[in-house]
Amino acid sequence: MANERPATLGQLKASGYEVLPVREEMRRNLITKIRTGEEVFPGIVGYEDSVVPQLENAILSGQDIILLGERGQAKSRIIRSLTSLLDEYTPVLDGCEIPENPYNPLSAEAKLLVAERGDDSPIRWLHRSERYGEKLATPDITIADLIGEIDPIKVAEGRYLSDELTIHYGLIPRTNRGIFALNELPDLQERIQVGLLNVMEERDVQIRGHKVRLDLDVLVVATANPEDYTNRGRIITPLKDRYGSQIRTHYPRTIEHEISIMESESSHLETGEFEVVVPEYMKEIVAEISRLARRSPDVSQRSGVSVRASVANYEALLANALRRAIRLGSNVVVPRVSDLPFVIPSLQGKVEFETVEEGKDEQILDRLIQGAVVSSFNRHLGDADTESIVEAFKSGLSVETGEAMAASEYIALLRTIDGLAEVVGRVTSDERPEVQASAVEFVLEGLHLNKRLNKDRVGGQALYRG
Repeated sequence: MANERPATLGQLKASGYEVLPVREEMRRNLITKIRTGEEVFPGIVGYEDSVVPQLENAILSGQDIILLGERGQAKSRIIRSLTSLLDEYTPVLDGCEIPENPYNPLSAEAKLLVAERGDDSPIRWLHRSERYGEKLATPDITIADLIGEIDPIKVAEGRYLSDELTIHYGLIPRTNRGIFALNELPDLQERIQVGLLNVMEERDVQIRGHKVRLDLDVLVVATANPEDYTNRGRIITPLKDRYGSQIRTHYPRTIEHEISIMESESSHLETGEFEVVVPEYMKEIVAEISRLARRSPDVSQRSGVSVRASVANYEALLANALRRAIRLGSNVVVPRVSDLPFVIPSLQGKVEFETVEEGKDEQILDRLIQGAVVSSFNRHLGDADTESIVEAFKSGLSVETGEAMAASEYIALLRTIDGLAEVVGRVTSDERPEVQASAVEFVLEGLHLNKRLNKDRVGGQALYRG
């Protein structure tokens, strides 16, 4: 319990508590997790055999880390999850500007406190969540922000400039006994990057003309996008050399991983009023859109296509399905192929195109959606017997579908088109009309994209014919 913890330096000494350096503390806790089989980075999907082993090696070796990867590859999430390897609570001197190891005070303020009060020096217990500092690198960052500066207010109060107590410490010293992260490091001006060299190697800071040498106990981590090396800035070679491990992140390598992230990160629509049912093939289509975009020559691969694109597309798809359910008075929300055009507004903001003619971007996105549908169809129904369905259309049948149509209209098709019910049964066993309607659209669109049926678009409707 918190009230049983030592409250003074003397009590801490008497308890025999050992304060380990941050790197040693993280190494010890990581070893414990590996031994017990506990998940080291919960919520990080798709990196189990690539990034995670490299991270574990970097922590075991006590190295500073830089994560290199395109946007939307969970770099910031990984860094923030490193705090789980810190002790839940650690003792620091109370009343000091920076977190101080009670056994080894660094700043003049902390040394003065211990000299005056000795074993009565007050202790507070810092939670691991308070031992993390983060800064997004922007061109306007100064050395004062990161390291520190003379505080004019303290000078105005009567202290001399030569007095170390006039210093106002920056973000890195204030993260002493913890983890400090710099996001998008190449955006940091090169002259400011130089200021980090001592922090990274000699583990100290120097402020103005003061001979301040703070032997900081801080793990320094950073993120960078490879595009930024040539587009907006670079990491200076001496600083890059001081990072012990440079770990390359990547996008999900399997569609299952993409779907898992998509489902866990998207906002959920389920309420007591509506039940959301998403067929597996619709999840695959949304995930496959992003995966195809990452290989498309029309999409800038330097910028990458974030997993956030899949998440936003998934949310847009469900939103239109919900809108239909509300309009038709249904309480079952099931997305359909005819809802896919409504993901284009969310997708347009998530991808950057190579040079294309004005107005061609929607055509590119439409091709990506079609490619995703045919890929999912061939995965599920590539070997299905669809000859009787195709023959029915060749005999003059035509079918109209659309995102605004009621599910009951699709149920009639299952009774009138030979073989359709059997093929639909291969992708779903759920007999609710809304689910069956989604499956019918999936089958018809898959046959069209495999050039077995013709299709005409009329507004928001689609007309399939032989």
